[in-house]
Amino acid sequence: MNTPLPKPTPAELELLQALWPLGSATAKQVHEAMLSGKPDLAYGTVLRLMQIMHGKGLLIRDESQRSHIYAPAQPKDALQTNLLQDLLQRAFAGSAKALVLAALRTGISRKEREEIERMLKEDKE
Repeated sequence: MNTPLPKPTPAELELLQALWPLGSATAKQVHEAMLSGKPDLAYGTVLRLMQIMHGKGLLIRDESQRSHIYAPAQPKDALQTNLLQDLLQRAFAGSAKALVLAALRTGISRKEREEIERMLKEDKE
């Protein structure tokens, strides 16, 4: 029986956002990728967070080389789906309509609205 992975903290999710485009990377590579958004971020902080995430099962680690290579334990879309399902149940009583309406009320660009409308029209056809 598969046990569900723990939900990442905001800091862990931020690290995953940097790691997903890389696929797999060393702590140094992840640190460099995160520096543009957080110039004061220390390498040791990134390394320690990645070690914690590995312990929690959020990252997998290849220890065959001197510098360990880390990769996300699950693809981005799978984690997003799990987080969305949890949010849907906890905050919107399972109502996808309520979630979508709340998202639309929080501010959506004209371009995003047009894209959503186009997708809905294509779905009808």
